[in-house]
This record gives sequence, structure tokens and C-alpha cells, in this order.
Amino acid sequence: MQIRPYRPADEADIVSLWQTCGLTRPWNDPKKDIARKLTEQPELFLVGEVDGRPMASAMIGFDGHRGWVYYVAVHPEHQRRDHGRRLMARAEQLLIERGCPKINLLVRTGNHRVIDFYRSLGYAQDEAVSLGKRLIPDL
Repeated sequence: MQIRPYRPADEADIVSLWQTCGLTRPWNDPKKDIARKLTEQPELFLVGEVDGRPMASAMIGFDGHRGWVYYVAVHPEHQRRDHGRRLMARAEQLLIERGCPKINLLVRTGNHRVIDFYRSLGYAQDEAVSLGKRLIPDL
């Protein structure tokens, strides 16, 4: 797997990847999420490709206090080959280079397989409650 920054030509493949991996939700338009990311730190939107075809992604951000990772996905046909581990290692390295002291990510509570994956990478559940408020509706 080659890891590189996102390119606009990747949009359809990345949206399809997120849908295949179950990351999309009706209240979040993935195309709008991509467009928003491209306005802030676009170099931190990573794509993993095999044979020139996107098959993995990670959307990374750093606000000066914490790093965040969203839309981490590896196509099911390419899972269990260390692609996810390599993608997260690159995300962590990019954040360390920016002086980021801690990385956060969100996983839906019922997604035990993914929680186990992150635990195997050294992640632990924080004693915090995630709260959210939609400011701009996508629908």
C-alpha cells in the first residue's frame, strides 16, 4: 500500500470506500465532509492505494491542542494486512511532527472489532463523554 495525500479525483472512490465500510450516516454528507476537510489542513487527508486504486483513508486534524482522526477505513478486501496499522502510524507521525501531544478518535460503541483494533495499537478509552451539536445541517 502506498500512502499519499488525497487528490480531488479520489472523491468517488473514497465515498464508495466509506459506504462499503459503514462509515457514512444520512445526516453527514460525505462529499461535504471532504470539501470541508480540503479547506483546512488538506495535506492531512491521507489515501492508501494499491495498484493505483484508493482502498484506505484517514482524515487527520490538529487544532494546536489535540489531534483527531476521522474516516479511518480500509476496504474489506484489503483488511488484516497491516494497512490500517500503517495508516495510523503515518497519522501519528504527522501529528508528532506538528508537536501534537495527544491523538483522539471516536468509534461507535457497538463496533467492538474496531475498538479491539485500536486497543492493539495502544489506544485506551478516555474517561470522557463525547457531546456534539450540529451547527450546519447537511440535509
